[in-house]
Amino acid sequence: MSPAVEHYLRPGTLQLAALPPLALYVHLPWCLAKCPYCDFNSHAARGEVPEQRYLDALRADLEAALPLVWGRRIVSVFIGGGTPSLFSPAGIDRLLADLRARLPLAPAIEITLEANPGTFERERFKAFRAAGVTRLSVGVQSFDDAALQRIGRVHDAAQARAAVTEAREAFDTFNIDLMYALPGQGLAELRADLDTALAFEPPHLSVYHLTIEPNTAFALRPPVLPDDDSASDMLDLITERTAAAGLTRYEVSAFAREGHRCAHNLNYWQFGDYLGLGAGAHGKLSFPHRVLRQVRWREPAQYMAQALAGQAVSNEHEVARRDLPFEFMLNALRLRAGFELERFAERTGLPLSAIAPALDRAEARGLIERDARSVRPTARGFDFLSDLQALFLPDAKAGGPG
Repeated sequence: MSPAVEHYLRPGTLQLAALPPLALYVHLPWCLAKCPYCDFNSHAARGEVPEQRYLDALRADLEAALPLVWGRRIVSVFIGGGTPSLFSPAGIDRLLADLRARLPLAPAIEITLEANPGTFERERFKAFRAAGVTRLSVGVQSFDDAALQRIGRVHDAAQARAAVTEAREAFDTFNIDLMYALPGQGLAELRADLDTALAFEPPHLSVYHLTIEPNTAFALRPPVLPDDDSASDMLDLITERTAAAGLTRYEVSAFAREGHRCAHNLNYWQFGDYLGLGAGAHGKLSFPHRVLRQVRWREPAQYMAQALAGQAVSNEHEVARRDLPFEFMLNALRLRAGFELERFAERTGLPLSAIAPALDRAEARGLIERDARSVRPTARGFDFLSDLQALFLPDAKAGGPG
């Protein structure tokens, strides 16, 4: 056993009876242009993407990380970005071959690739399917040309419809990403977007509220957005229309048909583990006595150089015992079904007494409902999710909606 692994296995303050499921996230950081609302680690491609060198770096990154996950089966793979569909189908095929050669993948594993309509070429999505991708997530955001221009997207509505059409033909399961509360958007415009999206009968739909994040172009030059009351009306319309179309809201921003929930995201929300590979990728790895967070080097050129030298991780830290309740709840309370109480103890190594006072406060305010086995947010808890999650912060005060 390597000294590094022995270091993580040394005695600590936690007692995890079993390790959680382990997923794999692979970050491909380039895109055609940086969207003004985007705070992800994405970089506008200048010239040709260094695909082969980056794939070499990912392979080296994985090989260096193998001792930390040795023998653990991978339950899902998510290839995100950036715009991963900028990579060629041959490049994705090579990436998946490298993963299969080094990791035990679960049978019938879900392998998701993010794709944007601006990189769409006919038959390209079918080639990704042939390479081994099983699920495509198409970043449409809107089917309205004016709205797409206002949020800086590089594709138009016709390209969005063509991309979703091909995704529907090429994949048994796929996701459409939409955004709402966009600049200049009203209920009529959102209704039109939903009409178009639902006409494709997507098995999964993700709908995100546009927010202004620090260190983005929109933060420097904020657009005029719908007010909170209008955004709330929009969310009501989204939940009403998706339910009528047979999609269940199983997470705050996710709606799916039976059998099509995103396995990878479910693992996040259930506080599972994930190994993150690629520029700026984050990871969470559990050991019998501790939970570890890792971050890879952020800038692509630096990441490639460091990964090829066997030093892809820029920093890591052990999650403090006092922070684990909030980290667990930040994820688990996003799920409409909530979580089983035994899962909290299993995934954090902490007793239920660590969250009992906060659960009592949340229940008294009507933010959760619970029984002897499980906890789930109420409709009010979903509406005030940030306030509900904040109750589990270390030293949280008793503020929030009464």
